[in-house]
Amino acid sequence: MAIRILLADDERDFVDTLAERLKIRDFEVRVVYNGLDAVAAVRDSRPDVVILDLYMPGLSGDETLQQMEALHKGLPVILLTGQAGVEESFAKHEAANCTCLTKPVALNQLLEKIRDLLENTQGTAGGDNA
Repeated sequence: MAIRILLADDERDFVDTLAERLKIRDFEVRVVYNGLDAVAAVRDSRPDVVILDLYMPGLSGDETLQQMEALHKGLPVILLTGQAGVEESFAKHEAANCTCLTKPVALNQLLEKIRDLLENTQGTAGGDNA
């Protein structure tokens, strides 16, 4: 069964290209362009991994992450940002189920992080918060 990835980023060209690159590698990919749609996508169908832009207009990555975490505790998330100087923000998110990368990200590095997250969260992220 293919690994299900939710990509949430307001940079359409970037996220659409990344989605195509992941699909070629047999991932099942759903793309959304804002935080509200990301939360709805997680509510509708829990992905195996979320790749989330930290800085989006409207509902920020931080707010989106909090709402997704309320729906599915331990949901594996990779936070991405193109912003410089985000080490403090990244530090508050680093956990077994969450890691951070700076854009542009090399595909091999992203694939490694996906594998690492799935290995680290296997068996710990299996339940809903109900």
